[in-house]
Amino acid sequence: MAKRDYYEVLGVERGSSEADLKKAYRRLAMKHHPDRNPDSKESEELFKEVNEAYECLSDPKKRAAYDQYGHVGVDPSMGGGGTGFSGQNFSDIFGDVFSDFFNSGRSAQRGGAQRGNDLRYTLELNLEEAVRGTTVNIRVPTLVSCNTCNGLGAKKGSSPITCSTCGGIGQVRMQQGFFSVQQTCPRCHGQGKIISDPCNSCHGEGRTEEYKTLSVSIPTGVDTGDRIRLSGEGEAGIQGGPMGDLYVMINVREHSIFRRDGKHLACEVPINFVDAALGGELEIPTLDGRVKLKIPEGTQTGKQFRIRGKGVAPVRGGDTGDLMCRVVVETPVNLGRRQRELLEEFRNSLKSDDSHSPKTTGFFDGVKRFFGDL
Repeated sequence: MAKRDYYEVLGVERGSSEADLKKAYRRLAMKHHPDRNPDSKESEELFKEVNEAYECLSDPKKRAAYDQYGHVGVDPSMGGGGTGFSGQNFSDIFGDVFSDFFNSGRSAQRGGAQRGNDLRYTLELNLEEAVRGTTVNIRVPTLVSCNTCNGLGAKKGSSPITCSTCGGIGQVRMQQGFFSVQQTCPRCHGQGKIISDPCNSCHGEGRTEEYKTLSVSIPTGVDTGDRIRLSGEGEAGIQGGPMGDLYVMINVREHSIFRRDGKHLACEVPINFVDAALGGELEIPTLDGRVKLKIPEGTQTGKQFRIRGKGVAPVRGGDTGDLMCRVVVETPVNLGRRQRELLEEFRNSLKSDDSHSPKTTGFFDGVKRFFGDL
């Protein structure tokens, strides 16, 4: 199945800023996350698609390649940079093609040791862990160098032999008319060496699969879409090549009270209508404990209060954000007889004076003018 356009996946325009990309990614990642849709295969696929799109477009080099060449520019199977952190340069797409036909000097580098692939691990954090920072242990499946053959792929006591077809170059040259055409060696598949007696542990691959446990230090203030690079913790290289890297992708779960917006936090605070009318003092929860918030007389629903310094310290430095508290006036329910009587008396006392409800008075005056104009 053909891949969808990455911008279409995230629902953004091609010229969107990094902030717009991140905002769109966070919204979709939360919507389709497997934890929120445990029985939905469709959501699981959409979550993977959203991660792949954001991983590409959030990287300036990959985004530039994608904007110019589309999926072929970032598809590792075609030599692009890819979303698997392959580390290849986009020029390799064409470099390998031309080196096969015109001896460009790259062929001698195709065989021998090769760097291992980079890996990706998605780490789920709650809001408190993301804001305060923490250290977590993760278990990652990876390919490691075979201990039995030391990564060579040959049985102990033997060693790979030079390919007799290409002479160890990994390429063979064929004369076609006026052109000297160079192609990958069909016998050694470009490696330049043949393993005649493969290792029993890795079956000639030079690498074996195993799980390893890593300790990851999470800095304070990380957010969904951030990533942490662990150098040398990816897959083992081929024929003794260097290790790839591991990228830990951060995904912060939704919180039951707070909503995060960059370095700021927001929450809704319900208050009864008596406190809203007369004013009072409330205890407001923060990630650091409770603080007191003074509610002035006549507070309306939607009124927002800012508690400075109770947000998030940005991971890249800067001032700590604030906590934005939005007041929601709650209508009392399950009233007793005496409570109803008191409210009836209160309502009757307001009928003769519209000054207590300026918004209501202004609204109905506007309604009268509207119908009067008709």
